[in-house]
Amino acid sequence: MKIESQLEKISSFKNLELLANQVVEGFISGMHKSPFHGFSAEFAEHKIYNQGESTKHIDWKLFAKTDRLYTKRYEEETNLRCHLIIDNSSSMHYPLLAKNENFYENKIGFSVLASAVLMNLLKKQRDAIGVSVYSDTYEFYANEKGSDRHHRMILNKLEEILEANKSTKQTDTVAFLHQIAENIHRRSMVILFTDMFQYEDEEKIFKALQHLKHNKHKVVVFHVYDKKTELTFDFNNTPRKFIDVETGETVQIFAENIKEEYEKQVQSYFKEIANTCLQYKIQYVPVEIGENFEKILTTYLVEKQKFG
Repeated sequence: MKIESQLEKISSFKNLELLANQVVEGFISGMHKSPFHGFSAEFAEHKIYNQGESTKHIDWKLFAKTDRLYTKRYEEETNLRCHLIIDNSSSMHYPLLAKNENFYENKIGFSVLASAVLMNLLKKQRDAIGVSVYSDTYEFYANEKGSDRHHRMILNKLEEILEANKSTKQTDTVAFLHQIAENIHRRSMVILFTDMFQYEDEEKIFKALQHLKHNKHKVVVFHVYDKKTELTFDFNNTPRKFIDVETGETVQIFAENIKEEYEKQVQSYFKEIANTCLQYKIQYVPVEIGENFEKILTTYLVEKQKFG
């Protein structure tokens, strides 16, 4: 199911928090069909009872309904620390949106909404949230907290990203990932949204990602891409001028002349990234603009269970 059908009833709303909440509520209601069957919709307020824990806080009414043991979770509890990183470089603002298109139909908009969706689920699970945003500068940093005020502050920043006009800017991903790694002091799950377009020096970028694993952090990379133009190179054969959105460099070509070789190179690149992430024990997840968020939310829940 595409994101458009998932959000069609509320697509006229601009409120990022409302959209994120709608996605999460839909995901939770469908969890009984997923590998998390039994991890019921009440998971926001409960956690599964583990043998050996105190029975003091078992919810016996929920046990009567579900035949499963859950303990009540309290407001002050924090199970996980999660730090979201958003690549806000110029290439992430592709494709340019027409006036009638929704903000989440380009890479940065999709990444911002995906981040808000994850934040909503993290908040429901009483997990602490931190965020970093970088482009040609380290634009924003917020450490991991779980308060409503902190959550609202981050949402405001995400909305600012959507409203800002992004000029042609290059970025130094390696330098900023190292800076972010230095800022995350306590063991956390680190989630990066990027289009992988600044990865000319593979060795350096993966050393930076390895730095993010410092202090036993869990690292997840969501590789965001536009399938139609960036993966399958779906253009007709009229002469076109392609512009590098970060350097401004241009090249004029007939798309059909290079389509086959382009697709071969891109598939090879994706495979190379996946293999290198596997080598470094980094969870790599390619996500297409327009997909629903089940893959992202399920990845988070699976990795959280592993993270423990």
